[in-house]
Amino acid sequence: MRKLLIAVMMLAAALLAGDPWEAKDLLQPKDVAANIRKPLLLHVGFNVLYRASHIPGSVYAGPGSKAEGIEELKKAVAGQPKNREIVLYCGCCPWEKCPNMRPAFAALRELGYTNVKAMVIPENLKVDWSDKGYPIEKRAE
Repeated sequence: MRKLLIAVMMLAAALLAGDPWEAKDLLQPKDVAANIRKPLLLHVGFNVLYRASHIPGSVYAGPGSKAEGIEELKKAVAGQPKNREIVLYCGCCPWEKCPNMRPAFAALRELGYTNVKAMVIPENLKVDWSDKGYPIEKRAE
């Protein structure tokens, strides 16, 4: 219960604080696609979207907009060095409306991770990633 309360407090703080990143922390899809194997790539969106299609090699880390998602995110990075390159992405909706990126990014920074990046997906994962020919893993029909 205490962990959940802490996660809720971190989520609330992130939502109230505005953008937790600086310009240097933002990556474009083409940059991530060119370097896809190097960072720890975490999907911080909704599970239904991850199951439908996701970037190969990415790990589902829970929706950043929910306290349970922040707990999943913490588990996904447990044991990783604090300076490990971590790239977060969602792609559920237009970037400026995404409920997941800001809280997830802020949570990792608050946990002491120093090399966290956010992939900017202007519209959604389909338009800005798969339609551009970048690798995508889809659920088998």
